[in-house]
Amino acid sequence: HHRRFINHMHRTSNKNKCSQFQFVSIFPNATAIDRLYPQPYQNHLATMTDDTQKETSAAESHDIALTPFTLIRYVLSIGMLIFSIIIVGALMFTGNTRVATETNPWVSLIVCILAIVWLTMIEGQQASLVGLPPVDPDLYKDSHPITYKNAALAFKGDNLDRYLMGRQFMVLLIVFVINQCSSPLDPKVDVLGLPDGVKFVFLDIGLAMIVFTCILGQLTTQVNASHMMIDYVNNYFAIFTLYTCFAVEFSGIMHSSYLIQNILSAASGKPIISNEPPKEGFTFAFFWGRVLMSLAILGFCLAVTLVALLNGQTSVAVKYPAIPPELAVVLLFVFMSIVGMLEGMQIAFFAVAKLPASERGTSFFGRKTCELLFKGNGQNLPGFMIGRQLTVVCSFFLVGSFTSLTIEPGTGENIFGVSDSAQSFLNWGFQGAVITTILASISWQLAASAYPIAFLNLPFTYILLVVALFLEWTGLCSGAWVLARIQKSVTGMQYDEVYIGTPEERMANNHGDKEMNIAQDVGHLTGGGFGGYLAGSHDALDGPIQSKDAIDEAA
Repeated sequence: HHRRFINHMHRTSNKNKCSQFQFVSIFPNATAIDRLYPQPYQNHLATMTDDTQKETSAAESHDIALTPFTLIRYVLSIGMLIFSIIIVGALMFTGNTRVATETNPWVSLIVCILAIVWLTMIEGQQASLVGLPPVDPDLYKDSHPITYKNAALAFKGDNLDRYLMGRQFMVLLIVFVINQCSSPLDPKVDVLGLPDGVKFVFLDIGLAMIVFTCILGQLTTQVNASHMMIDYVNNYFAIFTLYTCFAVEFSGIMHSSYLIQNILSAASGKPIISNEPPKEGFTFAFFWGRVLMSLAILGFCLAVTLVALLNGQTSVAVKYPAIPPELAVVLLFVFMSIVGMLEGMQIAFFAVAKLPASERGTSFFGRKTCELLFKGNGQNLPGFMIGRQLTVVCSFFLVGSFTSLTIEPGTGENIFGVSDSAQSFLNWGFQGAVITTILASISWQLAASAYPIAFLNLPFTYILLVVALFLEWTGLCSGAWVLARIQKSVTGMQYDEVYIGTPEERMANNHGDKEMNIAQDVGHLTGGGFGGYLAGSHDALDGPIQSKDAIDEAA
């Protein structure tokens, strides 16, 4: 950051010299300026010039090196996105998705669009709220009052943990809704006359859903929100989403995660740092009462899913009839373990990024992982985040097939003898969202926050890192940077440094960021943000940037 700041100041200084020279050559003395323009106008003009220079400088610091390979990936990714949208839309209008069958294709299309739109806010808001805690809120209090309100609510006490807990379930729930809107019930139904192999890859496996969910619903908004945190949540849609996540957490559905949190803290001997006093009396009883309720809900969801899988009464038996029931159970836990590993790796990687290089890996695979992850200018860290996103979303959709039931209500086969209305609800597979959120997401993140080095030392961590980086290299989601640039232009969002300066500038102006250390991550989900860097700084999340040496030479 210091080297980048010095180079940035050098470029800005040269630009300012050029601007000064041109201005003086037109108006050779102050008297001439005063005669032409009154002082208030001169001040206004100077402010406008400073703001324009700030915006230009910020934009240049985030510029992407456009190589032929990068451009090809952009074009192919956008083409893949367009094809995916067309094929999924056509599938909906065959009436071959659950939502289209139970209602009509237009409802399926509208619900899917609304789900994607909400997912963009949920993902973008996380990037903002995880990245802003170190920043002095007084810096954006007046310019962005709604962002300040978001921050005041989210950063009060342990509310950020509550938000992230509720948000995690919201992501799973929305992805499962998208799955029900756009996943085929019968793989044999014709769609646009496409060959069976294309339908199998794009619809049955779900590549089309994965591509448009990742690009439209997640990566585009994350790319922008990670560098425009202040602008992104300066709206009431963000406030509504924040309160919704709070409500989900308050419901207690996810509270069994807090039991896991306390067990891991006790086992690791690392205390959980809280911003609130210990729970007592009614608050204590209400909290642990919801933990027991959550355990009961989790147990019921697991029982329903396992019994249905063993009886061949889930969507996986229809889509992949060659998979026997016993193998289906094994695959369910394999996919959830992959999700869990990737969620935990995300936490562990951002945690060890705060450590000296000598302390990051203590085994052969730990050192190999760190060498690959922090190679060069560190662009493999965000590269992993993109490949991870593809893998996790793919696993979410597959888990959705394993947990969606195909039992016809009223036939006497209702699972555990539940009512027909309850069976209809279970058929949607939302119990899979509960199982996946607790057992395949939050639990692993909490484990990684307590044992980040242990996660790094696992051989599976290195293997999954290589897989994630390969998926990012393929460029399947490269179109997200194109759409992110379009979104920025349309909405008028600005980079954070335009409003609050860079970390170095804030420190120079006596508004330095709060210190955040690895001990504060134990038992918390805050390390799971898309960022892991400072607001107003530049890093490889901008996309396939040049090497550090190339950047320095260009400076």
